[in-house]
Amino acid sequence: MTPRRCQKEKIVTLGTIFLSEMVGSAVLILLGAGVVANNLLQKTKGHGTGWLMINVGWGLAVMFGVLASYKSGGHLNPAVTLGVVASGAKEFVPGIAVNFASIATYISAQLVGAFIGAVLAWVTYKKSFDLDAPEGYKLGVFSTGPEVRSYPWNLATEAIGTFILVFIVLAAGHWGDSATHTPAGLGWLGALGVGLLVTSIGASLGGATGYAINPTRDLGPRLAHAILPIPNKGSSDWAYAWVPIVGPIAGGLLAGVAAGVLLPA
Repeated sequence: MTPRRCQKEKIVTLGTIFLSEMVGSAVLILLGAGVVANNLLQKTKGHGTGWLMINVGWGLAVMFGVLASYKSGGHLNPAVTLGVVASGAKEFVPGIAVNFASIATYISAQLVGAFIGAVLAWVTYKKSFDLDAPEGYKLGVFSTGPEVRSYPWNLATEAIGTFILVFIVLAAGHWGDSATHTPAGLGWLGALGVGLLVTSIGASLGGATGYAINPTRDLGPRLAHAILPIPNKGSSDWAYAWVPIVGPIAGGLLAGVAAGVLLPA
């Protein structure tokens, strides 16, 4: 494998990819879980600000996470990584070939970063977590859950939302600078586009399941919820945890296959 060289001859290795995806994923979850905590928990300045505020907060969280993970291409999501693979891409970023080692690097970094981001969100709102609140609210800061539990339909919802996310991200990449493999290749504008896309998915499709559309976004924080010493936190709802893993992976893979057929090579 030939390491990627930037204009200043800085080498991008799998170690750099891991750090980039980990930091970006931590930023994503810190800001995303933070806006949910601010909305749901007591004794916060944003208590009760509503679903739209959560959607906007998550969209901005994705935008800033993408910006923070420039060197890895800002996947932050195994569904995006696997969608790139399914589309037939040979490299994730120049010099980083698509193979088992690079796929494992991306996904493991995303999971570690998501866990770290969730812990930091808990630290930020620790005193509010200590207060009495419904168990579902405390879990809802960390992970998603359906309004109506029906595993087949919840799975379909997550797959549909993730398909839209991954297909549009891959499509946007063809309008920008393929040399960087960043969303739309337009720096702030590309990241903003991904953030707006996530906001739209949340507002339009997120009401049924809370729109994980990202396996590690749900699994990493759910692990943090299980481990952290949160008073009266209740169950981590592991019976549902497979849905926001399987659904987004299925949607991402389908989007990658569709992109390989419908978008330029």
